[in-house]
Amino acid sequence: MRLTILGGGGFRVPLVYGALLGDRAEGRVSHVTLYDEDPARLTAMTRVLRDQAAAAAVQDAAGDRPAVDAPAVTATGDLDEALRGADFVFSAIRVGGLEGRASDERIALAEGVLGQETVGAGGVAYGLRTVPVARGIARRIARTAPAAWVINFTNPAGLVTEAMAEELGERVIGICDSPVGLGRRIARLLGARPQDAWIDYVGLNHLGWVRGLRIGGRDELPRLLADTEALESFEEGRLFGAEWLRSLGAIPNEYLHYYYFNRDTVRAYQEAKQTRGAFLRDQQRGFYAEAGRNGAPAGAALAAWDRTRAEREATYMAENREVAGVGERDGSDLESGGYEKVALALMRAIARDERATLILNVRNGSTLSVLDADAVIEVPCLVDANGAHPVGVEQLPLHAVGLVTAVKAVEREILAAAASGSRADAVKAFALHPLVDSVGVARRLLDGYAAEHPGLSYLR
Repeated sequence: MRLTILGGGGFRVPLVYGALLGDRAEGRVSHVTLYDEDPARLTAMTRVLRDQAAAAAVQDAAGDRPAVDAPAVTATGDLDEALRGADFVFSAIRVGGLEGRASDERIALAEGVLGQETVGAGGVAYGLRTVPVARGIARRIARTAPAAWVINFTNPAGLVTEAMAEELGERVIGICDSPVGLGRRIARLLGARPQDAWIDYVGLNHLGWVRGLRIGGRDELPRLLADTEALESFEEGRLFGAEWLRSLGAIPNEYLHYYYFNRDTVRAYQEAKQTRGAFLRDQQRGFYAEAGRNGAPAGAALAAWDRTRAEREATYMAENREVAGVGERDGSDLESGGYEKVALALMRAIARDERATLILNVRNGSTLSVLDADAVIEVPCLVDANGAHPVGVEQLPLHAVGLVTAVKAVEREILAAAASGSRADAVKAFALHPLVDSVGVARRLLDGYAAEHPGLSYLR
């Protein structure tokens, strides 16, 4: 199979390639094409993947395992060339780069509202920049690689998947590792293997709740909610606190901390030495310079990536943990949900008709009655050769309905603004967001973003 990665110079690409190196089944990916508009990033990332392949070969030899050919890697700045012949396309673009993310955060915080990448004003700004580009890419895929399946990593993942689905229908599926990581942590706390547990999870991307976790047909979540010590032994339990989780009767996705503790989080972000986007911008600037340096010894690019990734993971949501008073991340929480593993499982299920159950971002159909059929939601899905099919779930409680429908309304205004170029629609998207509390603030936010981002020049 041939895989194309859009945003192929992105920092998380080695996670995907590393997962492919470990795949030894028939019908595995044999060729990876990296597409990126930045030649320097492509060069650096190609070197990291080369080092990964060499390290895997050494590990195979040391473990006395038969050597498996690593997927061949090519890099290009030509989108049509990258798409031709692709069986799967991973979309992992970042419109505006990390400089744009840092700007999103700074402008929002100056107005006293959250500027996080996918939540609040920052998420709206990022969506307004990204949706027109994502729609264009979807049209190119439909024309150049109509048989390809598209797996969307690009944030805001639910919104971007919905935009691409306008052109690609059911052949685009969004993924996120947050629900997977949350479900895995809960299952292990309850003494079960994650693969043996059914996770009752529902919502939108970065706005969902685990409402039950069934092991052998029995819901074990009430047992966890009753155990304060166990609840406060993992990341989400420490972030939200046992009392609040028991009040909800559910375990929220970590991103709901921005909603439930908004004022506290905004204050912590305002007082921080540097926003998350600015930190990653500076950190990755150093990484790409080091990994792309000519004459570096074999393995140097991969070593630089490993160091950078470890620091990145350890500092994730640091301000939220400060608000919760829980200090540094526990070692057991540093393991990601494994979005690359989710992507590989999704590819396997479709390409080989190996049925799997995965939490994915797909069209709603009739799953949640409070949303229309085309709304992209994040729920457990059964996956087979025909794609991902959402599983029927119980309806949301009212407190969750309010958030889900409000945020979906914002996403629809972003889609409308990106299609019409209407400034009024864009202002409405900002103003309707639950974390932006003023039409005046919404107008100033849009003015601030438009002044700094060429990607918003289409709004008038």
